[in-house]
Amino acid sequence: MNAQRFKVFLVDDHPLVREWLTNLINQLPDLVVCGEASTGTEALQGIESSAPDIAIVDLSLKEGSGLDTIKAIKARFPQTAVIVLSMHDEQYYAERTMRAGARGYVMKGEVTSDILGAIREVLAGKIYLSPRMQESFAIRFVDGHVPDSRSPVETLSDRELQVFQLLGQGIETRRVALKLNVSIKTVQAYCARIKDKLQLSNASELLREAVRWTDSQAVG
Repeated sequence: MNAQRFKVFLVDDHPLVREWLTNLINQLPDLVVCGEASTGTEALQGIESSAPDIAIVDLSLKEGSGLDTIKAIKARFPQTAVIVLSMHDEQYYAERTMRAGARGYVMKGEVTSDILGAIREVLAGKIYLSPRMQESFAIRFVDGHVPDSRSPVETLSDRELQVFQLLGQGIETRRVALKLNVSIKTVQAYCARIKDKLQLSNASELLREAVRWTDSQAVG
């Protein structure tokens, strides 16, 4: 009864997801959910007070950015390992989250055993990626470069990708600026760079491509 239980903190803006993860984790003898949050700000406050061993973070938060939250956690609480649980295809986000400081990436469509496996791997000091991404990363390191066949969307910076994704969710420019805590002019500058990188002619083409790409990332 006195065995150590590793503490897990949940960051997801969907209450049902947090409830599911809590029930899944708390039934295990060596894991316990020590807190939860629905925004990046709440997450930083909760992690400071609960000092978890691991944080499971959703990339798509209604307030703030999941990537920014990961970066902040690693900067302020380096002892807390981070696993990303996301609805977005890891092809576009896994490498970005690793650069931000995450130690694992799990898609929400994966089975329960994969999620628990990721927690185990990361708590053991390892990195968790799906077999597909392990192969992709290995090829990049062996070849010493990123393949030319990658999607143009992969050339976007982290912030540009955030703006692109939010536009694809139907969020207007003013609300994007508020969500990312930047000015409208800054968002417009990101949009201009996105259009240039994706070779789009105008705002309408940008919006259509953003919606199409965002819809394609949803996990059924």
